Amino acid sequence: MIDKIDKKIISIIQGDLPLDLKPFAVMARQIDLTEQEFLDRVKALKKQGVMRRFGATLRHQEAGYKSNAMVAWNVNPDKIDTTGETLGKFREVSHCYHRMPQKDWHYNLFTMVHGGNHEACFRIAEKMSRVVSIDDYILLFSEKEFKKTSMEYFYNE
Repeated sequence: MIDKIDKKIISIIQGDLPLDLKPFAVMARQIDLTEQEFLDRVKALKKQGVMRRFGATLRHQEAGYKSNAMVAWNVNPDKIDTTGETLGKFREVSHCYHRMPQKDWHYNLFTMVHGGNHEACFRIAEKMSRVVSIDDYILLFSEKEFKKTSMEYFYNE
């Protein structure tokens, strides 16, 4: 069961992180908690299953990346985990995930890469390809960034 303080915490963490070296300390002060109390409660919410995950959204254009591409890879299913871990470590990759191939689409691993232009994205993918020894991949470029929002459950009162 969540209490009034948990609801305040949820209302705060569902928004943007403060641009601060200690964003959780800033959020904790908003509701008169210490940073450690705040973090302990967030961990408890996760452990209880109230919160499944905590993530951040990269607004790549605001971060200076003018081009991004989803790189779809055809990876041997026995190597999907190790390949995903390797590709996910590239600093140009914001996320990496596995999906089951479909009837007309044999790609099963996806990485979002960000670069200064299309050519930079191609170079990044080529470098990644050499590291994992996979030549069967395709780049799908984003043409437009739509508004990114998160679900809101409680509002800070």
